[in-house]
Amino acid sequence: MKKILAALVAIAALTAAAPALGADLGGRSYYKAPPAYAAPLWTGFYIGGHVGGAFSGSSDFNGAVLSDSSARVLGGIQAGLDWQFAQNWVLGTEGQYSWLGKSNITATFPGAYVYTNDQRGLGSITARLGYTWGPGLLYVKGGYAYSDNNERVTLAGAPIPFVLNGNHSNGWTVGTGLEYMVAPNWAVKGEYMYYDFGTTRFTTPVALAPFGSFRTDDHTVKLGVNYRFNFASPVVARY
Repeated sequence: MKKILAALVAIAALTAAAPALGADLGGRSYYKAPPAYAAPLWTGFYIGGHVGGAFSGSSDFNGAVLSDSSARVLGGIQAGLDWQFAQNWVLGTEGQYSWLGKSNITATFPGAYVYTNDQRGLGSITARLGYTWGPGLLYVKGGYAYSDNNERVTLAGAPIPFVLNGNHSNGWTVGTGLEYMVAPNWAVKGEYMYYDFGTTRFTTPVALAPFGSFRTDDHTVKLGVNYRFNFASPVVARY
């Protein structure tokens, strides 16, 4: 009986000491994989389209009668290339062209001279810098601008030759916008752009020279959608 009691006491003592022994040996080791990381969302080529409105700035021929159908609809296409060079920064370039609704700017001068400019489109090639937070991109842009002008001067209703001393088809543009990823490969955007094509004046016919210069500029607002190639999906490392 004494031997049995001694054995039971020994087993009880070993059982009580087991947790402490386990703690001394340490828990079971394991390796925890690092979290997944996301590749840049905005790096890649894109194409898209847009619609919106255009509003011409004021034109002045020193008192000549001016009819300006400045507000009109627009629609166009764009294509570009972006590079997300840091976690929150994107650098890119974009080409864009917008067809404009009918817009006749008409100036009537003494002597039955009439000048008309039908601005048919606006184009641009710009650089773009943006700040991104995941699917959102807030950006500014600026660069070269082109105005597709269809101009004519008539005298008593008959077309006549004319010369302008400035090229108001070439100018510059600046703008800002917000683009947002709504699905893999697809983004929507809203954008404002200002176009400035400078001032010009008539050289001939000489009867129009005294009426001074006029300015050509435009304000536009656009809503668009882009399809993005080489969309970078989240990547999970393997171990």
